[in-house]
Amino acid sequence: MKEKTKETPLMKQYKEIKAENQESILFFRLGDFYEMFFEDAVIASKELGITLTSRNKEKGQEVPLAGVPYHSAATYISKLVQKGYRVAICEQTEDPKASKGIVKREVVKVVTPGTVIDTDYLDEKSNNYLLGLHIKDDVAGISYVDITTGEFKTTQVEGDNIISRVLNEVHKVSPNEIIVEEKTYDRYKEELSNYGSLGEVNIHPLPGIRGSENILKTYFGVLSLESYGLHDKEMSIRSSALTLEYVLELQKYGDLPINKISYVSRDEYMEMNLTTQRNLELVQNQREKSVLGSLLWVLDSCKTSMGTRLLKNFIKNPLLDIEKIKKRQEDIEFFIDEVIVREEVRELLKEVYDIERLIGKVILGTENGRDLISLKKSIRSTLEILRTLGGRKIFEAPVEKLIEVYNLIERSILEEAPFSIREGNIIKRGYNTELDELHTISKSGKDYILDIESREKQATGIKNLKVKYNKVFGYFIEVTKANVPLVPETYIRKQTLTNSERYITEELKEYESKVLNAKEKIEALEYQLFKEISGQIKQEKNMLQTLALNIAYLDVSTSLADVAIRNNYVKPELTEGYALEIEEGRHPIVEKLLKGEEFVRNGVSLDSEKNMLILTGPNMAGKSTYMKQLALIIVMAQIGSYVPASAATIGVVDKIFTRVGASDDLVSGQSTFMVEMSEVANIVNNATAKSFIILDEVGRGTSTFDGISIASSITTYIHDRIGAKTIFATHYHELTEMEKQLERAVNYRIEVKETSDEVVFLREIVRGGADKSYGIEVARLAGLPGEILKTSKAMLRKLEAKRAIIEEKMKGEQLSLFGGQIEVVQEEKEEVREILPDEERVVEAVKGIDLNNLTPLDALMKLNEIKNLLK
Repeated sequence: MKEKTKETPLMKQYKEIKAENQESILFFRLGDFYEMFFEDAVIASKELGITLTSRNKEKGQEVPLAGVPYHSAATYISKLVQKGYRVAICEQTEDPKASKGIVKREVVKVVTPGTVIDTDYLDEKSNNYLLGLHIKDDVAGISYVDITTGEFKTTQVEGDNIISRVLNEVHKVSPNEIIVEEKTYDRYKEELSNYGSLGEVNIHPLPGIRGSENILKTYFGVLSLESYGLHDKEMSIRSSALTLEYVLELQKYGDLPINKISYVSRDEYMEMNLTTQRNLELVQNQREKSVLGSLLWVLDSCKTSMGTRLLKNFIKNPLLDIEKIKKRQEDIEFFIDEVIVREEVRELLKEVYDIERLIGKVILGTENGRDLISLKKSIRSTLEILRTLGGRKIFEAPVEKLIEVYNLIERSILEEAPFSIREGNIIKRGYNTELDELHTISKSGKDYILDIESREKQATGIKNLKVKYNKVFGYFIEVTKANVPLVPETYIRKQTLTNSERYITEELKEYESKVLNAKEKIEALEYQLFKEISGQIKQEKNMLQTLALNIAYLDVSTSLADVAIRNNYVKPELTEGYALEIEEGRHPIVEKLLKGEEFVRNGVSLDSEKNMLILTGPNMAGKSTYMKQLALIIVMAQIGSYVPASAATIGVVDKIFTRVGASDDLVSGQSTFMVEMSEVANIVNNATAKSFIILDEVGRGTSTFDGISIASSITTYIHDRIGAKTIFATHYHELTEMEKQLERAVNYRIEVKETSDEVVFLREIVRGGADKSYGIEVARLAGLPGEILKTSKAMLRKLEAKRAIIEEKMKGEQLSLFGGQIEVVQEEKEEVREILPDEERVVEAVKGIDLNNLTPLDALMKLNEIKNLLK
């Protein structure tokens, strides 16, 4: 029987610490490495591609082991966190040289996707938000924090279908991690899990906490939360305290750059639900999930990462307050008019680093010398920007305070400071006398020894006296036997050799101590001085955080001015009225993606008398592009931007709703039609008269007659009950009859040019309704085989002939789905040639073809199916 290996003190310590951090991969500091054991080692080896080994056996089994060097640990931690893991950092909290027995260790912080503080591994143009959520009945508190910048905001939403409203706001924030009170999570687990899967967001429940209000008041050092606008916002208080406590628990030590919490009133911003945000591709396209092809891509000409982050926030939150919109317009207009000033400011902004995250690093204690140099350069550029703007109120900053911070860094930190703050070479000469002396000793030690040797020779008269060094005795004076009588009493004998004696002196001992410890002392003193300098800068954190926000706004203003000029945008007029008047509008994204093609311009004119536009025309002709174009122009106008049009007057829109495209919801298992109807229900239940609604091909997820009747009913309801400005696009040209029944509805169509050989989509919006769907022409453009097209055309001619016969027999009475039911007498029916059963099956087969998702192979298989039907 094998003898069980006794558990070592180190493994006992490891297991105790791991037991308190079961959900995390434990980075256990051992000298110059972070080690991982057992299952953590196996996971790390697999995810990081590092070697898996083993150490001494425990209870007869080998212990899996994997490790990474401490100086490059940030890279490995970042990779694990990006994969969704939590990482607990366990440090040695005492000097191994001074400790007796096992070195004391403890977890100093836990890193999760929403609490990463190493900005080198974050997207510089996006915030890294942690979001806390609590829902009670029909009210929800949503709080989110970016601990790299100190931004901490909260809001409350309420109403029916609360989880849908919550996810709308969550999608705007785009957090990397969501924490939820257990009660909330248990109730809405399915919806939250579906969202997490779609957005690849870590979502996990936490126990509820007590005394939420006291937690916030204690942290911010206030007697009341009224100054933050939270005195009557119970759910926001709950979610904010949950979020703050989570961050404090994970960081464990050190300060946070969170100085305040801001309440975001939803009444100040346009509402766009999750579907609308995705359909309009505001900050990322829906195919590659990248910024290319989004509205942000078009508008972002910012020179700083702070500016891009703020612009992204603007795009997601269009304003409702006309005065605030006009203020932004005025600032943009200033930079459009002042060409030289704009270009000078934009050049200077190139030299401004991410002040927001730099000051965050200083507060968190993760800063290095280069960060302070970046801050210094940013301040210098800021002062130059102030000079360029000549005191204009568009940008203000506390000059004297900035100069103080600049001068502090200028006289203390070396320009080429290293990344590490533990290895010296950070502090300039002349900043600290003690440090200068240590550098002198360290760098001129040989000269100093020669000086001692020369002085001792002169003082003793011993011409062959030598100052030497070895690792055993350090520095010593060597005198030959013949000269021993000349040795002063102050010399202390250290060693006797055959032909000489070795001595030390107080001066040599003192110098030896200085020389041997100079490097270590330099590193320790420079670190101490560096932290003192950072501490002085930290005292100005409020000023620097405000400066960062002001620079970001300046950057956005100059960016939007630059984009407006380059893209030939105009300043829209925003009103409290109802009208939406856009002349020669263009789709801001599509026109940038077109290469060498001229974008076809289309406007719109909606007012209280005509507020519903029924848009007909074939698929692929440009209906969706036109509708999204209008929505994007409204969004641009309400963030203060100029817009792609020759003129625009826009009554402020409170909500934008879109029902565009048709696709199954694979996560929830809902069909195309169910998804479509759910989205329409959300629209009709939440839209107001001041909303803007896009409905694209509603009803196509079901049979033709069902689709037409549903589309008709929805149109009537919006027209009669809601009164919102609406664009209703459809390929059911029968819906053009609605214009006669709804007094505020008007027909428009996509112009089509027909020749004997082909059909050309002109993409121009003109008055009147379409009477054809051109489905077969669209099929040709999509690449459907000619044999299928030929069969389809033959079948279409038969169906059209049948309709013509029926209409003739009805003596010209129009077949309408919206009037009374038309009865065909038996003898008339008999005169109409019946379509054979085989032909009916072919018709149904052709109608069932989804052209948008048909591959060439699918087309051939479908053709074979149709041929078999006709046998």
